[in-house]
Amino acid sequence: MSSYTLDMPAPALTRARSAAAGRSRWLALVVLCAGMLMIVLDATVVNVALPEIQTDLGFSASGLAWVVNAYLIAFGGLLLLAGRLGDLLSRRGVFLAGLAVFTAASLICGLARNQAWLIGARFVQGVGGALTSAVILGMIVTLFPEPRDRGRAIGVYGFVASAGGSIGLLAGGILTQAVNWHWIFFINVPVGLVTGLLAMRLLARDRGAGVRGRADVPGAALITGALMLGVYTIVDPAARYGWVAPRTLLLAAATLALLVGFVLREATAAHPLVPARILRSRDVLGANAVQGLSTAGMFGMFFLGVLYLERVLGYDALRIGLAVLPTTVVMGALSLRWSGALVLRLGARRTAVGGLLLVAAGLALFARVPVGGDYLTDVLPGMVLLGVGGGVGFPALAALSMSGATEQDAGLLSGLANTTTEVGAALGLAVLATLSATRSGQLLARGVPAPVALTHGYRTGLLVGAGLVAVAVAVCATVIRPDRSRAPQS
Repeated sequence: MSSYTLDMPAPALTRARSAAAGRSRWLALVVLCAGMLMIVLDATVVNVALPEIQTDLGFSASGLAWVVNAYLIAFGGLLLLAGRLGDLLSRRGVFLAGLAVFTAASLICGLARNQAWLIGARFVQGVGGALTSAVILGMIVTLFPEPRDRGRAIGVYGFVASAGGSIGLLAGGILTQAVNWHWIFFINVPVGLVTGLLAMRLLARDRGAGVRGRADVPGAALITGALMLGVYTIVDPAARYGWVAPRTLLLAAATLALLVGFVLREATAAHPLVPARILRSRDVLGANAVQGLSTAGMFGMFFLGVLYLERVLGYDALRIGLAVLPTTVVMGALSLRWSGALVLRLGARRTAVGGLLLVAAGLALFARVPVGGDYLTDVLPGMVLLGVGGGVGFPALAALSMSGATEQDAGLLSGLANTTTEVGAALGLAVLATLSATRSGQLLARGVPAPVALTHGYRTGLLVGAGLVAVAVAVCATVIRPDRSRAPQS
């Protein structure tokens, strides 16, 4: 300690230490969001590079899907368990372990020379992604106990989690066209190493409640198996054979049986993986239901909208990235600057409802795109509305999903929020893509030209996405209790 510090008056010393602690918290937030951004970017970057990967490694159409599915199954299946492990062991430790696994797996993915090598590495990468991202939101709410700072911090997190995907489209287009697909994975290595080193320096050590006598192994096995099987059912047999195919129905029934077994186990376990008070919380369960529904609907723009730009308007990967950039810019500006203030003034529920209404309106507006539409008049207005709604609504949803979080279960609630988001995205992708393809197929069978048939198919999926977000608004307005802690209005 310097002589200057020793000579400072006590009030000034207290203020100096408080300021230093404040700076440390915000630097820690930057590190956490860097880890989250790496995970979010990876998913979108890989999607952009799939055609190159297929050509280079000789994947069939069904085999290529496993480059994405292997990651999704591990990632979606382990999020809840990873969040709980953070509470029991150490959230910092789980975050660092996840970064190490994700970075190493990214290197192995980049070095892949055959199909099995890449698919296996992608599964391991999903494990690392789950460990890293599951605990981030829990660490944020414990780092920022004061409502105003917490609102701003969740706004930053919401921007990274929501808008990172469209940044990935741009980055993926640049890397794939400028170098080759291997570099979409290699780029994670220096980013992961730097983020890990900064995390070890800036994230305070923490100790969880401990696993002795608290490790609900049967509950963990049941919920992990249910989530992995559920995600697999959505991304493979349901997408390949249809929702009413015998194989799909059998796997869905098995998933439901595992979920029922998990609920029964949690009701009788001495130290359940998910405490009963969380399962009984209207606000937590309602917020997660809204999160899943709204993510499923929002995926309409990030999937079907991109397909419209590519297959109907003829955009390449780089132009697609630039086309969706306005959504990211608007979402970022609102998340970083205004969402936290709106939550404080209006309350999280009202802010979420207002934001989701704008998302639904943006999807409905986007669903009016004509064949060969003009970007400025037919595409951009819907994207701007989606950016405004997402920038306002998603940080408020994140705050609702973490309402009532304590030091003991912040990681669990963080993992639960990420799980519902991931499952909602996978389910939304499967449902909207199926409906869109079915509508396009019907029109093509009647002899309708391909651009017209594709456009009508995408419009159908976007309208259903708007409907899912409208249902999310209804759930948010009726299930979640009115805000009781918003700042008094002057």
